[in-house]
Amino acid sequence: MDAVSTGVQTTNAQMMSKKEERQVVIASTLGTLFEWYDFFIYGTLAVFMSQVLFPQDNPTVALLAALGALAVGFVIRPIGAVLFGYLGDKWGRKYTFLITVIIMGGATVLIGCLPTYESAGHLSWILLLTLRVLQGLAVGGEYGGAVIYVAEHCQPKRRGLLTGWIQITSSAGLILSLLVILGTQATMSAEDFKQWGWRLPFILSIVMLVISIYIRAKLHESPVFTRMKQEKRLSRNPIKETFGQWSSLRLVLLALFGVTAGMGSTYFTGQFYVMIFLQQAAQVEPKTVYELVLIGFIIGAPTFVLFGRLSDRIGRKWLMMAGLFLAAICYHPMFEALLQASNPALTQVMQEKPVRLHVDTSDDKCEFRLAASLVGSHPDHAKTCVKAKKLLVGKGVNFEYAPAIAGHEIALSVGETVLTDFDATAYASALKEAGYPEKADPAQVQKGKIIFILVLMTAMVAMIYGPVAAYLVELFPPRIRYTALSFPYHIGAGVFGGMVPFTATYLAQASGNIFGGLMYPVVMVSIVGVIGCIFLPNTKPQAIDQDPLH
Repeated sequence: MDAVSTGVQTTNAQMMSKKEERQVVIASTLGTLFEWYDFFIYGTLAVFMSQVLFPQDNPTVALLAALGALAVGFVIRPIGAVLFGYLGDKWGRKYTFLITVIIMGGATVLIGCLPTYESAGHLSWILLLTLRVLQGLAVGGEYGGAVIYVAEHCQPKRRGLLTGWIQITSSAGLILSLLVILGTQATMSAEDFKQWGWRLPFILSIVMLVISIYIRAKLHESPVFTRMKQEKRLSRNPIKETFGQWSSLRLVLLALFGVTAGMGSTYFTGQFYVMIFLQQAAQVEPKTVYELVLIGFIIGAPTFVLFGRLSDRIGRKWLMMAGLFLAAICYHPMFEALLQASNPALTQVMQEKPVRLHVDTSDDKCEFRLAASLVGSHPDHAKTCVKAKKLLVGKGVNFEYAPAIAGHEIALSVGETVLTDFDATAYASALKEAGYPEKADPAQVQKGKIIFILVLMTAMVAMIYGPVAAYLVELFPPRIRYTALSFPYHIGAGVFGGMVPFTATYLAQASGNIFGGLMYPVVMVSIVGVIGCIFLPNTKPQAIDQDPLH
């Protein structure tokens, strides 16, 4: 019996053969993989896209705006979760996440057709934001449908293992986006890639869209949903039942603040922000960063399935909590080790010839507020101190504040050399003469060490992300599962997690500390870990076609 292609309805997940389980997992996984590729391709190119679709009169603002467009897709995901969650609980799992893949694929292809800022002005980034909204809506409905579809087919004792394959698709989509980008860049010059080659990774998505539609059109409905429909147990209003009843809303809030907010923060720190850090702070060439991240993620990706399987045996809650606290403890030393391995010359000169900014910090002359990061004309951008901070952080230079020098608003000391007043050219020359490298020396990049750290980061993410799908499926009753599961997942991943690249970059710019951006994920995972340890229930690999007892 072919449970996928023949449309035969399986009424008992425990009676499915492993061949049928495998077919369900492969069909769901491939579609989800392609959809994550579509969503992440922009994130992978975010630093580059800031030079193409945004005004270039202020590169710092252009970068933050590009990351803001990345964040828009994440922030909108909870709305997609509610919209498609409602449809999934009313219409069924299959048709809902068939719709999401069509929306996602279409929006991705259209991003590849966008006009540049040079040719269309502000219309280019306005259209980009519109398409990122559509992508956010689509992925908001995708994840819940995929994990629920797989979980409602498989045996309880294999739920962590099999949903772990859905969990791996997120990193696999990122890996695929890196492969396509590197392959495209290898076939053309850097100038051609900037002119038109960047469009190809987006336009090629049309091939994946066709494959995804073909695969998902052949899927049958989830046996749990089919049985609920036959027994007339479907929710009349999944949104009202999820958010209007305290018993359900309590579980949503526990899932959000007890695990998914921390999960999102670890994922986007260890899988996304690390790429921005290596390019912006460590000054490593983007192509080298993509290659190293690609290798690290490929080696580390199987840990998602490994920890999903481990959660079947030892439980899910405490494995996820351990991952959260490891992230809180290890992120700062890991990023310091990345800087040392990526640009040892920079690390050495910062120790031997520290940089100090001599300025009176008693007022707000050095304050760089969030609004300023998004609006190029904001008064904060005109502040001398802010200009100096942006110059230093943009070169990957850490600095300390020191007392102001009498008669001068600001001064810079590099080792024993002191420059009074602000002059960007003079500051840059002083840094260069002191030995601060403009770029990481490719010959000194310790690739093996970087890959090892990236693998550890991926494994740390997988401790939380691997078991979380099975955990969330077991946490919520089937009547409202699509809606109730999708919302906290996408608030955690989309808002708390998706804001990591932008927020961390802003914090680094505002604080003048290249490691300052880590404050956000470290604080977030610490708070979530404490809440989760105290309040989060511990689920079991039980049957999930009836309301779970908590």
